This record gives sequence, structure tokens and C-alpha cells, in this order.
Amino acid sequence: MAKKENIQDKRILKIAEKIKKLRIEKGFTSHEEFAWEFEINRVQYWRIEKGSNLTLTSLLRILDIHKITLNDFFKDLD
Repeated sequence: MAKKENIQDKRILKIAEKIKKLRIEKGFTSHEEFAWEFEINRVQYWRIEKGSNLTLTSLLRILDIHKITLNDFFKDLD
């Protein structure tokens, strides 16, 4: 049986990078500061920025914090 490779989908990594970029643009230099400020579990938020453990609920909460719509978030991601 072939070994399953653990290659992350590049689209997920683009989403994670954009979330990280939004945090930095908001003036937070670390994911921990952002997580504390908005009462998000620090480890969970770190995983989100790394492209894992991202649920739709988490994404919507982060977009609400940044006051950005789904349409605006995804418009420059391809």
C-alpha cells in the first residue's frame, strides 16, 4: 500500500497567509497578542495562521474581527 503524503493544499496556505497579513496590518506583531485581545485560544490561532485547524466558524469570526466580508477576503486569492 502506498504511503500517504502529508502535503498541504496550497490554497489553504494562501488563506492562512492572508489571515496573518490581516493581523499584522491591524498592528499586532505576534499571533499571541492578537489571540489574547480577541479571546481566541492562542494555540488554535497559531494553527490557523499555519494553515491547519481552520474551520469555517473560525474564519468567519476572524473576518468579523477585521470587519471584512467573505467576498473581500477571497477576491484576490486565486
